[in-house]
Amino acid sequence: MLFQGLVGLSEAMYLWLVAAGLSLIFGVMRVLNFAHGSLYMLGAYFAWVVVRVTGSFWLALLIGPAVVAGVGWAMEFGFLRRVYSAPEAFQLLLTFAFVLMFDDAVKLVFGPVYQSPPTPAALSYHLFILCVGALVGLGLWFFLEKTSFGLVIRATAADREMARALGVRSSRLFTWVFILGAALAGLGGALSMPVRAISPGMGEFIIIEAFVVVVLGGLGSLRGAFVGALLIGLLHAYGLLFMPVFELALGYLAMAAVLIVRPWGLFGARES
Repeated sequence: MLFQGLVGLSEAMYLWLVAAGLSLIFGVMRVLNFAHGSLYMLGAYFAWVVVRVTGSFWLALLIGPAVVAGVGWAMEFGFLRRVYSAPEAFQLLLTFAFVLMFDDAVKLVFGPVYQSPPTPAALSYHLFILCVGALVGLGLWFFLEKTSFGLVIRATAADREMARALGVRSSRLFTWVFILGAALAGLGGALSMPVRAISPGMGEFIIIEAFVVVVLGGLGSLRGAFVGALLIGLLHAYGLLFMPVFELALGYLAMAAVLIVRPWGLFGARES
């Protein structure tokens, strides 16, 4: 029972990393990035390559997210910033196009088969993931609440037009926010690499779960993403143990129950 809970909490941590980046990007840029799960997938593959080449998992945790952050910069600078003023459907179609391109690129480079990374000691690794997730959460809180750049991010998320009138260069800010969100997704993928078989298309499953977490916690709320990830991770873990037939439905049922009571999510802001 306790170990199953630990597994659920560790799953919640890399789900939280993906959902945090997704929520941050939406909160500031108002872009629902369907390709965010693909960035998670790339993080897992890049980390796997580094482990295969160098044998160092610690190096993989640094290089994998860094390369994904570079991919995020290329996405935002080369493509997304050209559709910020376009209808939301254009943004969704563009990010979905990246999903297809990244999946095909991975199939071309690595093949369509599952890759099996070296598996670490289960107990110690799950505890390690918990520590990393908690440290990232504290780091994000400190960055957004206690630094001047974090203040600018929060001001832009609250009122983009006012922030622009005060001299905030939104284009540059959007680039850095997208890079940060991509790095968080890449870190989630790198952390999940030793305990999950990696394959093309793995990003589609995680992005569905991340959207459930973000909607459950409240769009744009990092605190809500953290609580939502914990809830979904524990539901998956204990659902597999006690209700394996209905395990996949539990997260959606929880989201539906919350939205009936609070349509804006647990920690989301109610729109006037």
